[in-house]
Amino acid sequence: MARNPRYDILFEPVRIGPVTAPNRFYQTPHAIGMGYLKPESGARLRGIKAEGGWGVVCTEYCSIHPSSDDSPFGFLTLWDEDDVRSLVPTVEAIHAHGSLAGVELWHGGSHANNRLTREPVLAPSARPALIPQPGSARAMDKADIKAFRTWHRDAALRAKRAGFDIVYCYAGHDYLPFQFLSPRLNLRGDEYGGSLANRTRLLRELIEDMHEAVGDRCAVAVRLSVDELHGPRGITSQGEGREILAMLAELPDLWDVNVSGSLGNDSRSARFSNEGFQEEHVAFVKAVTSKPVVSVGRFTSPDSMVSQVRRGIQDFIGAARPSIADPFLPRKIDEGREDEIRECIGCNICRSANNEAVPLRCTQNPTIGEEWRRGWHPERIETAAAGPSRVLVVGSGPAGLECALTLGRRGHRVMLAEAERRLGGRINRESTLPGLASWARVRDYRLHMIGKLSEIEIFPESSLGAEDILALEAEHVVLATGSHWRRDGIGSLGEEAAELGTGRILTPDDVFAGAKVSGPVLIYDDEHYAVGGALAETFRRQGHEVWLATPAAVLSSWAVMTDEQFFIHRRLLELGVEPLLGQKLARAAEGVAELACTYTGRIRRHDFGTLVLVTGRVAEDGLYRELADMAGRWQEAGIRSVTRIGDCLAPSSIADAVHAGHRWARELDRPPAEIVPRRERPLPA
Repeated sequence: MARNPRYDILFEPVRIGPVTAPNRFYQTPHAIGMGYLKPESGARLRGIKAEGGWGVVCTEYCSIHPSSDDSPFGFLTLWDEDDVRSLVPTVEAIHAHGSLAGVELWHGGSHANNRLTREPVLAPSARPALIPQPGSARAMDKADIKAFRTWHRDAALRAKRAGFDIVYCYAGHDYLPFQFLSPRLNLRGDEYGGSLANRTRLLRELIEDMHEAVGDRCAVAVRLSVDELHGPRGITSQGEGREILAMLAELPDLWDVNVSGSLGNDSRSARFSNEGFQEEHVAFVKAVTSKPVVSVGRFTSPDSMVSQVRRGIQDFIGAARPSIADPFLPRKIDEGREDEIRECIGCNICRSANNEAVPLRCTQNPTIGEEWRRGWHPERIETAAAGPSRVLVVGSGPAGLECALTLGRRGHRVMLAEAERRLGGRINRESTLPGLASWARVRDYRLHMIGKLSEIEIFPESSLGAEDILALEAEHVVLATGSHWRRDGIGSLGEEAAELGTGRILTPDDVFAGAKVSGPVLIYDDEHYAVGGALAETFRRQGHEVWLATPAAVLSSWAVMTDEQFFIHRRLLELGVEPLLGQKLARAAEGVAELACTYTGRIRRHDFGTLVLVTGRVAEDGLYRELADMAGRWQEAGIRSVTRIGDCLAPSSIADAVHAGHRWARELDRPPAEIVPRRERPLPA
C-alpha cells in the first residue's frame, strides 16, 4: 500500500550538524539490560530497529570511565579500545539499513553505585550517594573536573573510532553533568557553582570539548532535563531550564529534551500519563534554538507525530518504548500499514527488565530481547517446515491470542475456542481498572491481525470438555485457559493460608464478575503489582472508605520495577486510601480481620464490610489434567501433543503469557537443537 500523504512530513531528511538523518523517526537512547556483557544481542536488537525504519538509532547509556559503574545493571562502556571493537558491530548493524548511529556518553556521578569497580563516587558537592547504599560521594576538586573532561573527550574519540554518527553529552536524569546544573545538588562556591552561569560552565566546556574532538564528522547532541519536577527548588522549564537552553542554544548540533527528577518521571506509565505528556515542559525549546530538537512522549499515533512537527514542538519524533513495542513502526507508516502498528501500552514492563538487571522484554512485542538469543524477528517468521498442522487453541487470553496469531502467520490451520462471548481473557477485566485502559491494545492488536488471516477460525461461546476436544481431530491442542485468584490468602510473602470464615470475602474475580461491594473495604494485597492498588482506587472513587493492607513495607512494592510505585502510593494517599503496611492477614470472619505485623507477629483487628484478597493466582488446568488422564486415546483421535501455555501453566504477567504463546507457536515442529537459546561467551582479549 502507498503511504498516506499526510504523513510525508515524517519522512523528510533532517540535518544534524555534519550528518543527515533520513527521516524524523528517532529512537532515543534507552536501556536494554544487555550492556557490555552482551554486545551481540545489543547489536542485533539495534539493527532491527534500523531495519524497521528508525532514521536514528541510539544505544543505551555508555560509561566513559570506571568511576561511573552501574553494576549489576546493563550498561555499555567506552573505557578502552576493546570497548571500541565491541561496539563496532552495533554501529555496522545500524548503518546496514541507512540509519544514523548514536551513543550516549554517561557518567552517573552520585547516581552511580560503583559496586563493581569500587571507585570512589564523585559529585559536584559532598553528599550521600543518590542510590541508597552505605557510602557517600566525595566533592570533585579542580583536578577531578579536569580529569572528567579528559575522560569525556577520550570516550567521544573512541565513539568516533567505533563509527558513531551522533555522540551525546548526557545532562539529564540526575547524572553528573546535570548534578552540576541543579541548585539542589551543586552547592559549590567556586566558578563551577553558585550562579546559573557558573553551574552551566561544565556543560558548556563538555560541548566545546566534544566539538573540537569529534565535531568534524560526528554530530554533538545534548540530552537535557529541562524540568526536574521538584518545583522552585530545582530546575524548571519556566525558569532555569529555559535559561540554560538559551545560554547554550547554538552550541550542540541537537537538543534531546525531557523531564527528570528520576527516570520514572521521563518514562511515566500510561496509568499516570497520556501520549505526548511532556509537551507542556518542552514546547518552548524550539523558540530559543535553531538546532533540531527531539523529545519523547510515548507516541504511537502517526497523527500525533505529525502534529508535533507541524506545531513546532520538535523536529524528530523521539521514542523509546514505542520503538520497543514495534520496531517497524516507521516502516508500517511508510507502507500505508499504520493499522498494523503494535502500539505501546505504557505498562513499563520494559523498564522492569532494566531495573531487574535482565535483558529487555515487552508485553506487546514478545520478540524484543530475543533477536540474537533465539533468532526471532518481529515481522518475519518461518512457515511450517513440514506443512501446516491443525491446531486447537483453547482460551483467548493474551497467551491464546498470541499463539493463534503466530501459528496463523506460519501457515498452520488454527481453531481458536473461547468459552465466553468476548475474546481477551484477563485483558478484558484488568483493562477496566483505572489507568489501565491501554492494556486492551494487547487484545485489540491481535484480534485485528487475526482478522487478516484465513488460516484462523474463531469459535466464541464454545466451552469445550475433554470429549469435545478428542472429537475435533486436531493434531495439536494448546490450552491457554488462564488462571483464577486464590481464596486462601496465600501470596508472595504469605506462605500459609489465612483462617477464613464467613462474611463478605471476595477475590478480584468476584469483583470483575459484578459482586456487590459494601464498605468499609479492606483490600489485602500480597501480589504487590497493579491490581491491588487499582482496585483500591476504584472503590475509593466509588465513595467507599478503603484500607489497603500489605505485608510489604510500601504499597504495590513490585511496581518499583516499573517505575510506578511512587506514583501509585502517592495517588492512593491523595485519594484518602489508608495504608496498613507490614501486615499479614492471619484470619478473617464476620466482618473482622486479624492482621499480624510482618516483623513482630503482633495482632491488630480491623473491621470490614468487604474484604478483597489480591494474593496469588492458580492455574485453570483442570481440562489439561482431564486430557492427560485420557492420553491413551490421543493417537486414535489424531492428537500428537497437548500443551499448557501462559497462566494455565504458570500464572505470571501478561508479558510472560504473550511470550509463552509466541514461543510455543514459533517452536512447533522445530527440532530441539534449533530452539536452545544461545548464550554470549566472554571473548578472548
